[in-house]
Amino acid sequence: MSDIHLKTAIPGPKAKKLLAAKEQHVPRGPFNTVETFAAKGNGALLTDVDGNTFLDFAGAIGSLNTGHCPQRVVDALKKQIDLYLHPSFHVMMYEPYIKLAEKLNEMTPGSHHKKTFFLSTGAEAVENAIKIARKYTGRKGIISFERGFHGRTYMSMSLTSKVKPYKYEFGPFVPETYKWPYPYYYRNEHGDQKRLDDMLLAQFHDFFLNEASPEEIAAVIMEPVQGEGGFVIPSLYFVQQVKKICEKYGILFIADEVQTGFGRTGKMFAIEHFDVVPDLVTMSKSIAAGLPISAVTGRAEIMDAPGVGEIGGTYGGSPLGCVAALEVINMIEEDGLIARADHIGSLFAEKFSRLPLQYNKVGEIRALGAMCAIEFVKDSVSKEPDKELVQRITALAQSRGLIIMSAGLYGNIVRLLTPLVVSDEQLEEGFSIIEDVIKECCQTGG
Repeated sequence: MSDIHLKTAIPGPKAKKLLAAKEQHVPRGPFNTVETFAAKGNGALLTDVDGNTFLDFAGAIGSLNTGHCPQRVVDALKKQIDLYLHPSFHVMMYEPYIKLAEKLNEMTPGSHHKKTFFLSTGAEAVENAIKIARKYTGRKGIISFERGFHGRTYMSMSLTSKVKPYKYEFGPFVPETYKWPYPYYYRNEHGDQKRLDDMLLAQFHDFFLNEASPEEIAAVIMEPVQGEGGFVIPSLYFVQQVKKICEKYGILFIADEVQTGFGRTGKMFAIEHFDVVPDLVTMSKSIAAGLPISAVTGRAEIMDAPGVGEIGGTYGGSPLGCVAALEVINMIEEDGLIARADHIGSLFAEKFSRLPLQYNKVGEIRALGAMCAIEFVKDSVSKEPDKELVQRITALAQSRGLIIMSAGLYGNIVRLLTPLVVSDEQLEEGFSIIEDVIKECCQTGG
């Protein structure tokens, strides 16, 4: 029996009433993928206020690797709520904060002594990783990558590459932030993968002559797989060479695992695919089943560079977030969710790998674990991005009860961030909807 039960058109009558209230009371800035309102979530399913049940393959933009309302997390939260809500770690400390820090120090790559502290959002984690890097090195420059996304606060927005909708008319931005190119093998016009990597790496060395001396650079921050940028996956060689450049010049390497962490790519952290040990790691999203908490973990001597009171935040590392995160980690480890991510990626590849041969408008299929994407173009020769086609595909999928999202600098990529607890039956149902919608849109023009 289908998991999807659409009782009314979207939006339904209750949702329309709430949309009118939203129009009146909420600014237009926050975007929404589906024009309805959640009433209940369970696993990979979301039910709206009008009784429509959807398969959720967006997973709160990657925040729900353990699914909606995992019972173990809910039970742990209920127990914690009866004890205390938020004494603030900066006023009176609490044990879950220490336990979670200990666990992340143990889990993140590298056997060196590490320390961890907590904040509330991914952007805050990035901001504080930059603060710590600057404090430790005594340098100011920060390098990020083209198409990278690191958040919407001013430092993180300065590191982010996409102008619209993230940066347009919000400047000026934080000075001494720079962009390096990041490989995009599907759009490579320079020969094989290794040749492109070497060409880009040569540009990095030229950068130190043309833009900023390496002695002025505090850190390089990299998403091991670009998220908003379109699920673009670099080579092991490229990532390792970037790390070697950092080591040569005493530049810290920050792995931004906000979207890629906690089992999403078939490793606990995506940087593990590249045999690179970062100096600092930023985390958020799926750390706590959707509760607002983020973390910075790094080498102890680096993390200790700021003095007392120089890093922190009133709500950072809330007890509820810490308790939820500890239970999420238990679920990932005990329920085999990392292996499950690989299984999801394999099923995705099996289902869709032939699409570029079937449809001229399907450019490339990409996946690392359960971080899966389909890139759409106007034709396979020009590879001109087709944002409008993706908009039609996502809208049609939603009308059939499947929530999917777009990504990419050009908005021409369908990305899947399926909860890792999704069943094979739900995957097959969702994949079949995607297959049917692509066929319909590519053959008829939508």
